[in-house]
Amino acid sequence: MPPPAAPAETAPAPRPGSPFFAIFPSIVLPMFLAIVDQTIVSTALPAIGGALGQVERLSWIVVAYLVANTIAAPVYGRLGDAFGRPRLMFVALGLFLFASALCAMATSVEMLAAARVLQGLGGGGLMTLSQALVGEAVPPRDRGRYQGYLAGVMVCSSTFGPVAGGFLTQHFGWRAVFLVNLPLGLLAGLLLLRLPRRGGGGGSLRFDRLGLVLFVLFVAPMLLALEAVQRFDLRSLLVALGLAALSLTALVLLLRQEKRASAPLLPIALLRQGPIWRADAMAACHGAALVSLFTFLPIYLHVVRGSSAAETGLLLLPLTIAIGLSSLVTGQLVSRTGRTAIFPSLGLCLATATLLGLGLWAPHLSTRMVAFGFGLNALGMGTVMGVVQVTVQNAAGPRMLGAAAGSVQFSRSVGAALGTALVGTVLFATLTLQGGGAAAFFVDVIRHGSESLAGIPPETQAQMQADIARAFSYAFLTVAGFTGCGALLAWSMPARRI
Repeated sequence: MPPPAAPAETAPAPRPGSPFFAIFPSIVLPMFLAIVDQTIVSTALPAIGGALGQVERLSWIVVAYLVANTIAAPVYGRLGDAFGRPRLMFVALGLFLFASALCAMATSVEMLAAARVLQGLGGGGLMTLSQALVGEAVPPRDRGRYQGYLAGVMVCSSTFGPVAGGFLTQHFGWRAVFLVNLPLGLLAGLLLLRLPRRGGGGGSLRFDRLGLVLFVLFVAPMLLALEAVQRFDLRSLLVALGLAALSLTALVLLLRQEKRASAPLLPIALLRQGPIWRADAMAACHGAALVSLFTFLPIYLHVVRGSSAAETGLLLLPLTIAIGLSSLVTGQLVSRTGRTAIFPSLGLCLATATLLGLGLWAPHLSTRMVAFGFGLNALGMGTVMGVVQVTVQNAAGPRMLGAAAGSVQFSRSVGAALGTALVGTVLFATLTLQGGGAAAFFVDVIRHGSESLAGIPPETQAQMQADIARAFSYAFLTVAGFTGCGALLAWSMPARRI
């Protein structure tokens, strides 16, 4: 039996010559780009809706990136194990920058969503490979501490995203939120040259192509089905049922394929372990909640609270700062105490309680109180991802680090994509079912701002605003359902220490 690990309090502080710091400077900016692109777009969504139309499809801009992230995570995990992660980082970064330029040239929501798919294929690789490189370089007990350093990157990127997005959108237009990636990406490429060149596990690659096709056939139709349900007419419902049937059939075939594939896309063997499947499911719930908030909260602040793009970026600061600081503190506590699951167990209970409160009482609170309420929510949300990564990497072992990191990113992205689509369905379905023109009024406010209010009697305006606020309350309660499920998973986690 190996000797017990030394207490975390006596562990030496990280040194500049440690394996972690050999790779950290090179992965910090690529990680920054991948994370910031999930938030910088959020404050630009109302402006994009006003410029390109198709307001009911604005969530596609976020969901397209997430679906591509979902596809990229296991692919890059497997490719990195086979050919080496440093060289794959260059491929992911190049694709990310090329797609950023395409996003800036988009002339329709559909074209922008397609470019975001390519961008997500690059961003998903940057995140998955960075996490795997850290797991490769750092011993298990120390990973909690170093996850805290990565959380510091999240603090900066998550804070920079909404504020920069609001500033760029208001002063230079929404296309600037994509163009800013280009100079930062070139600098990231220079930093990647410093990565030590390590070979992969072998020069040949057995890849589960059929599994990838089935996975796409599972995710994409399900997202389209949720979008079709929003319209609540017979034809759309029939289309949604057909798409859902296709998606579920693909899921069944995917699970069968992954059980018999020699090099499965999804690590089914890993997912049979209790700590891993619970941690991945918790990552899915966390992704569904957090990305839904980043997608729809800026729209809520713009339409219901009348905030400009720059003001929205500032109002999102409590959310972005709190989640990053909470992640940083959680990483340090995991390293010092060796405890893991207790932090998201308590944190997700706090997140659920605040979302229930905001869902029920937001119309009676000031805009600042709402913003700080979401900041309190983020303190709980920030306890999750560092613990998930440590738990999965520790359970998977060194030979499956790439697949383990890919499974976390895969789970988070699937949850975020389906969760965001579901919240959008609840929001627009509620607006449609309330009648009285609330859905049309909602679209007009996003497209034309305060000009859309001209000629509408004050009593009608007040009723419309109340209907829209009620629809957002249901959306926030849906997000509370995600965090509640995550809390149940955290409390049932069998591995509670490292």
